[in-house]
Amino acid sequence: MAAEPDPSVELAIVTMRFDAADPASLLAVLSKYVVLTRMEPGCRNVDLCASYTQPGRYLLIQKWDSTDAQRAHFDSPIMVEMAKSCAGLLAAPPDIDLWDGPSAHDLR
Repeated sequence: MAAEPDPSVELAIVTMRFDAADPASLLAVLSKYVVLTRMEPGCRNVDLCASYTQPGRYLLIQKWDSTDAQRAHFDSPIMVEMAKSCAGLLAAPPDIDLWDGPSAHDLR
């Protein structure tokens, strides 16, 4: 029988997938966003990945101390600036998802 997640451990994971119409310009925007986001309160880490199989596809993986920290970031000037800077650089709207991080829970 699986253990219930420890409610004292909270981890919010966000993925954002971008398909670029202008890969070089989008990469510049996302790189700046990663650096600034890593300094945000509650941010544990942000990784920027480029797809080997889909040229021009980028994935951001963010880990936050809590869903409250993640939500605050999504309303922050850093996030708004990044979103505005993506205008005209994307082939399609980004795919954004919020994940639970069960590996962070005590699974004894």
